[in-house]
Amino acid sequence: MAGRIEAKLAELDISLPQPMAPIANYVPYVVTGTLVVVSGQIPAVDGRVAVTGKLGAGVTLEQGQQAARQCLINVLGHLKTACGGDLDRVRRVVRLGGFIASTPEFTQQAAVMNGASDLAVAVFGEAGRHARSTVGVPVLPVDVPVEVEGLFEID
Repeated sequence: MAGRIEAKLAELDISLPQPMAPIANYVPYVVTGTLVVVSGQIPAVDGRVAVTGKLGAGVTLEQGQQAARQCLINVLGHLKTACGGDLDRVRRVVRLGGFIASTPEFTQQAAVMNGASDLAVAVFGEAGRHARSTVGVPVLPVDVPVEVEGLFEID
């Protein structure tokens, strides 16, 4: 029987992907005590980058929000593995960090990151409300427009 978080994901028509392997010298997540830190995830679908480019130079706000949402879906895939397959162990989304590749003129980084934040709240309810940092950067690995990392408290 699926847990409540799995049921919520199904209700949102989200199936978590097989987590991607790291593309450099790091681990995808670390569990320490009751905290799980998930390394930055990119907007990949089925192991392939779904969107490239920069906000303000070819990538629209809406595409950026969808990319941030996909990044969080990938974060949740790693989180599920860290929780031994049981996302009901998540007590709280503590913090999300977002990196937005954008032109110097683009100033809506926070709105882009709402794609991830809104999904966290939709999936976890009040426990999904989190602290957050969003940073505009000139470029991200493999030319993705968004990267999202997370910190979670678990049972």
